[in-house]
Amino acid sequence: MEFVRFKWVLALTVFSLFLVACQETSTSATSDDGELEVETLKYLGGAGTVSYWELAEDLGYLEPLQLEWVGNTTSGPENIQATVTGSIDFGGAFNGAIVKLVEAGAPITSVIGYYGVDDETWTGYFVLEDSPIQEAKDLIGKKIGVNTLGAHHEFAIVEYLRQEGLTEEEIEQVSLVVIPPVNGEQSLRSGQLDVATLSGILQDVALERGGVRPLFTDRDLFGNFTAGSLVFRDDFIQDNPNTVKKFVEGMAKAIEWARETPVEEVRERMVSIIEKRDRNEDTNLVQYWKSVGIEGAGGQILESEFQVWIEWLEHDGFLNKGDIEAKGIYTNEFNPYGE
Repeated sequence: MEFVRFKWVLALTVFSLFLVACQETSTSATSDDGELEVETLKYLGGAGTVSYWELAEDLGYLEPLQLEWVGNTTSGPENIQATVTGSIDFGGAFNGAIVKLVEAGAPITSVIGYYGVDDETWTGYFVLEDSPIQEAKDLIGKKIGVNTLGAHHEFAIVEYLRQEGLTEEEIEQVSLVVIPPVNGEQSLRSGQLDVATLSGILQDVALERGGVRPLFTDRDLFGNFTAGSLVFRDDFIQDNPNTVKKFVEGMAKAIEWARETPVEEVRERMVSIIEKRDRNEDTNLVQYWKSVGIEGAGGQILESEFQVWIEWLEHDGFLNKGDIEAKGIYTNEFNPYGE
């Protein structure tokens, strides 16, 4: 599989689907007295994991707003596609992917950060302990496993290769292979991949087994930062401002609760949530939760968290300089921790 630096077919597909969705008439009734315009929000979850909006609901921070789980996902682009088409009411993705979707014309706005990198929570790009790969140039002609193209991991890998001095021609010789994250370690150990992208429990389990080492990490490249945000469609925000405000406020409080609460207590709460929702899930993933991984208080979005990717895309020619401003992509107006 040839490595293409950054393909955006999905972005254009999503926008086309959005145009179809826009033909539907909203049935929400705007309320100016603080009452919720709609009392249920549809979303996609993750098997064996607890999101901060699910935590917020369990802590009672969303009442009387309720969440409706409609299925699971492992991909930010999938979440965004479902959001712009109206299959769900909100979804999350890597901030760089959101920038490109906005550039493609999708009217969405980021309202709160939901994942990122800190001292305890990061993604590593792992090789075998005895691998001859020691530096970026050793990756020429090699295969790196990622969960999807055009998102967080592709940005990080290309940034690493550039920082280490590879030419664009050399970068194109590095192959990205889309593979389910759960299969990454096995594919690395069997020789199907030269590098595996590992985070969370998958990273911890691989390290416990031994025989692997990180070639680089996203924290090495960018430090601590919020990497992805939740978005709503602009028409949904316009029609349902009180609902969006309640959601963001509740989730912001849940993020800070998780940040300030002892790790073991957070894990116990998450296990309880998984058991109560009764989806036949394994709770072992929760035991590897370490930290919120979100830079801004309450998920507050910082301008720099979008500006860095705007500049990256301008450098690569995917955006014309000045076409998009970071401030037009996100808002902190609903966040009690916002500036």
